Amino acid sequence: MKKFLMAASAGILTGVVVTTQVAAPLLAQEATESIDVYEQLDLFGDIFERIRAQYVEKVDTKDLVEAAINGMLTSLDPHSSYLSPDDSANMQVQTRGEFGGLGIEVTQEDGFVKVVSPMDGTPADQAGIEAGDFITHVDGESVLGLTLNDAVDLMRGPVGSEIIITVVREGTAEPFDVSIIRDTIKLTAVRARVEQSAVVLRVTTFNEQTYPNLEAGLAEKIEELGGEDNVSGIVLDLRNNPGGLLNQAIKVSDAFLDKGEIVSTRGRNPEDGERFNSTPGDLSNGKPIVVLINGGSASASEIVAGALQDHHRAIVVGTKSFGKGSVQTVMPLRGNGAMRLTTARYYTPSGRSIQALGVSPDILVEQPRRTPATEEDEAATTRPDRSEADLRGRLSNDSLTEDEIKQIEEDRARAAEAAKLREEDYQLAYAIDILRGLSVMGGAN
Repeated sequence: MKKFLMAASAGILTGVVVTTQVAAPLLAQEATESIDVYEQLDLFGDIFERIRAQYVEKVDTKDLVEAAINGMLTSLDPHSSYLSPDDSANMQVQTRGEFGGLGIEVTQEDGFVKVVSPMDGTPADQAGIEAGDFITHVDGESVLGLTLNDAVDLMRGPVGSEIIITVVREGTAEPFDVSIIRDTIKLTAVRARVEQSAVVLRVTTFNEQTYPNLEAGLAEKIEELGGEDNVSGIVLDLRNNPGGLLNQAIKVSDAFLDKGEIVSTRGRNPEDGERFNSTPGDLSNGKPIVVLINGGSASASEIVAGALQDHHRAIVVGTKSFGKGSVQTVMPLRGNGAMRLTTARYYTPSGRSIQALGVSPDILVEQPRRTPATEEDEAATTRPDRSEADLRGRLSNDSLTEDEIKQIEEDRARAAEAAKLREEDYQLAYAIDILRGLSVMGGAN
């Protein structure tokens, strides 16, 4: 027994010695890193004082400190930044759905401003700005080398004033100028309409109005169609939706899911991760859903598309989404400013991160670029079609009842309406065709 106790004691003592030997280098390393940090801060202080004392012109120390802070944050990733008190106030206004500007969501890439998406019905949208466009100059001034906030400041101005931006677009040989008149941007978060027997929910942004607008719009259009039995399905149009509030993306996803995870976030420390789950209840009562996405669908839009796709609750149609799979936390700072810091990545229910990859559609459908119609094209579209029914002295069709003839005419009217929609918005027409097919298959069962 004594030998056993001695052996056990020796083992414990050895363990303590080993632990001490391992911990000592770690403590030394941490101490060295702390010294390095203080030396770097001293270097920053030296440079700051040199600039204040010796720069060719007198500098505003407040602006200098803000620039240093912003430089530190923007060096991390395109979405981390410092928000001055004015920028912080503007951001809060935007989440409520009304603000002044051009109506574009932008990021930074290769030193230039890149359009994530134009917002529906805004001056930028009406001027023809597209997702993926690069803005290189604002009123003739290059944005190369500016921070994203500084570039955005250049684009701000009084409502009603003109701005000329220079755009580089893929597939266009030369840069071109676009004139835009600034206006007050009033975002309607969700626009609901009926196309044939489908309810189309156009979600333009995720702000405080999004879920209430969606819930009310869907109920109104179902009633307009005469009840759920007459609804073939729902098109959730997230194209050119740059994202917004995470909690609204969760609510919109939850609106069509009965159970299961919607999204999870994982930060630097595993214990900081969060999971968001759906609650019982489906606003559509199981109606088929098609989600439309494109390269302008980002962030919160990708959360919704990814969640409905992973749960096989919707068919995702369109083109690959933007690929912003990171979460930013806005942290208030002294002096009424704020810091927007990337604190986590988000993951779809299947555990995939879409950062830089985007959500891939189940069915890839490109939106054809519109080309100006020629005189021959216009003549062809306006020339009336002639058939047997137009011929004088034709034989009548006595094999059909009046109700059957009426049904044929209604079917033709629907087909003409579908063809017109295909010309105006090919991706949406494709989505509605899918819903009609699913509806027919459901009826056959």
